[in-house]
Amino acid sequence: MKRFYKNAGTSAVEDGFAVQLDGRNIKTPAKAGLVLPALALAEAVAAEWQAQGEEIDPQSMPIMTLASTVIDRVVPNHAEVAEIVASYGESDLLCYRATAEQPELVKRQQDAWQPWLDWAMRQLDAPLSVTEGIMHVDQPSDSLNALKTVVEACDAYELASLHEFTSLTGSLVLGIAVLKGELEAGTAFDLAHVDEEHQAELWGRDEEAEARLEKRKGDLLNAAEFLRLLRLA
Repeated sequence: MKRFYKNAGTSAVEDGFAVQLDGRNIKTPAKAGLVLPALALAEAVAAEWQAQGEEIDPQSMPIMTLASTVIDRVVPNHAEVAEIVASYGESDLLCYRATAEQPELVKRQQDAWQPWLDWAMRQLDAPLSVTEGIMHVDQPSDSLNALKTVVEACDAYELASLHEFTSLTGSLVLGIAVLKGELEAGTAFDLAHVDEEHQAELWGRDEEAEARLEKRKGDLLNAAEFLRLLRLA
């Protein structure tokens, strides 16, 4: 799509802050008004629109994309999205460890992951069981309920961010730690990819695989920036 406007900006409205193109409020892909609760968030979306060249590239507007996702998908389906996010606790990445045949990887996982399981036990009242291999291990129902309570307490914008943190790491524990400001998003991504880093050191790096990981890490960092801007309100 060719650029059809000169200037992007923001405007205070009844429910928050609208993003405008040449003074006209813009809408989401589902035709809802793009009204955001934090000025900093609206300004970031406007900056993405302002930075576009002659051709509009949606891929270069991650904050706009997340904002639209919240309004179009999360707000009308809050309970369903919360259920999806909470379900990651049933098979959290941190609970599935390498077998004894890989002692170095076992140690790496223990050093990287156990502190965050310990944190979940202390701070979230959610102790989780650990197993070797990939066979499913049932988690204590009280722990799953404790994690679900945290998820359900999120507003739509926090929930969208938590969904990204959790789905991109495979760990609800790491996702909640990032949400609560206990863990940097980039560090969380690195912790979640201990296995991949170990394999790369053993067998060499694959350019395509590395590019995919960088893309996913970028998505996680964008979600963290989205949350940071939201909390500047």
